[in-house]
Amino acid sequence: MRNMTMRNMAEACGGVLHEPERKTIESNEKEAACVVIDSRKVIPGGVFIATKGERVDGHTFIPDVIKKGAMGILCEQEIDNCPVPYILVEDSFKALKAVAEFYRKQLSVKVVGITGSVGKTSTKEFIASVLAVKFKVLKTEGNFNNEIGLPLTVLSIREEHEIAVLEMGISDFGEMHRLSQIARPDVCVMTNIGQCHLENLGTREGILKAKSEIFDFMNPEGYVFVNGDDDLLKRLDKKGNHEPICFGCDPSNEIYASDVLSKGLFGSLATIHADLSVFPVEIPLPGAHMVLNALAAAGVGLKFGLTIHEIKQGIAGVESVSGRSHVISLPAYTLIDDCYNANPASMRAAIDLLSTALGRKTAILGDMFELGEREEQLHGEVGAYAVESKIDVLICTGKLSRKMYERAAETNGTSLENQKTRIYYFETREQMMEELPHILKKGDTILVKASHGMQFEKVVAQLKNRAELRKEAD
Repeated sequence: MRNMTMRNMAEACGGVLHEPERKTIESNEKEAACVVIDSRKVIPGGVFIATKGERVDGHTFIPDVIKKGAMGILCEQEIDNCPVPYILVEDSFKALKAVAEFYRKQLSVKVVGITGSVGKTSTKEFIASVLAVKFKVLKTEGNFNNEIGLPLTVLSIREEHEIAVLEMGISDFGEMHRLSQIARPDVCVMTNIGQCHLENLGTREGILKAKSEIFDFMNPEGYVFVNGDDDLLKRLDKKGNHEPICFGCDPSNEIYASDVLSKGLFGSLATIHADLSVFPVEIPLPGAHMVLNALAAAGVGLKFGLTIHEIKQGIAGVESVSGRSHVISLPAYTLIDDCYNANPASMRAAIDLLSTALGRKTAILGDMFELGEREEQLHGEVGAYAVESKIDVLICTGKLSRKMYERAAETNGTSLENQKTRIYYFETREQMMEELPHILKKGDTILVKASHGMQFEKVVAQLKNRAELRKEAD
C-alpha cells in the first residue's frame, strides 16, 4: 500500500507511535500489506486497527494478529512489551477515517461516488459492471457505505485498480461531508431524493442538502450525474466546472430511454439516447428503476471513453445482489428478495415489480424506520398502495406496520364481495413466520421487504430452506 508506513499513518491520524525495544528503521518505514479492523483478515505485513464495538473489543485480538505476522497495531490502549510498532490514539474509528483519507491521496485511481435515497446499490452494480468491461474496477461490497465501511473500502484499493465505484450512505447532516473528504470523488451520481432518514433530516429538501455534501471534496474537473426525473435533482445547481448531466425516462434529459418494454421479472428492453448516440440495451434485472440505473451507467461509461458495444455488454452482464430485488426461482414459488432495507419510495417500486408477476402475488412487508413524525402516515400510504396495485395477499409485520394494515383494510373495502386483497397482520416477525406455511400457496410470487432492522433476511432463509426440504422430499 503506497506510503502506508507506520510513521505516515501515525502522522495522518495524530497518534503517538510506540516502537519496540528492538526497533529497526525498516519497522516504521515498511509499507503495510493491508489495513483492517477484522482480525481474521490480517495477513503477514498487515496493520490491525483495534476498535471497540457494541459486542466485541478488538483489543482482545491484538496478541492473535501479532502471531499472524502483523506489521503494526493501531489502538486505544497501551501495549506492554509489544514486539511490533503500535500507534496509540484516542478514537480508533476517527483514526480509521484519517488513515483512509491519507491513503486516498496517495492513489491515482478515479473514484465514482454514488448517493441517493433509493437505488444506490443497484446503480453501483450497473456502473461497476459497465466500467469493468474496460477497466480494473473495485466496488463497494455489501453494506460498506457508511463512516466505517467506506474507509475500509478505500483501504482495499490496490495499485492495479483503475476505478473505484463507491456507494455512500448517510442518515444525518455532516456524514456525507466526512465521506466526501475520504473518497474525493471524480464523478458523483445522485439517484433520487426520497423519504428516508426523515427523523434526522426533516424534509426532502433536508435530504438533498445532506446528500449534496458529496460535492464538498469532489474533483472540480469531474462530472455530476443526477436523476432528471426527480423534481429536486433536476434543479440542482452547477457543481465544479460542469453542469449536472441529467438522466431519466423523460426525453428532456440529456440521457434518456425510449421504447421501454418490460419483461416482468426477467428485466427490460430499452433504447438509450446519449451524446447523439442511440442504441438498444437489454437490462437483465427487473423493475422500472433498473432502466434509470442503466442510463446512469451509460452516461458514466461514455465519460470514461467506453464504446457503445462495451456499454451494452456491461449493462447486459450486471448481476443482482442478495437482498435487493433479487429474484429467486424455487420449486414451489418465486421469491423476490428485497429485504435489505426499505423506505416509502423503495416499497412502492418493489410493489410495482411484484405487480408484473404472473399468478398469485404475495407481499410480506415490514416496518420502515427513521421516518420521523410522519411514520404512521407513510406506512398507511404503503398499505393503500399495495391494495390499489391489486396485490393478492398482503402480510404486514411489525408495530409500525399496523397502520399499513389498517389503511390497506380501509382501501380494500369492508364487504367480502368488494375485497380484492387478503390482508394479514402480525406484530412480530416470529409470529408471522409461524403462520407463513398456512398462508402461502404453490405458484406464489412472494416479495419480502422491510427495513434492515426487521431482519427479514431470516424470512428469506426460511422460505428457501422450506423449498429445499420440499425438493428433497419430492
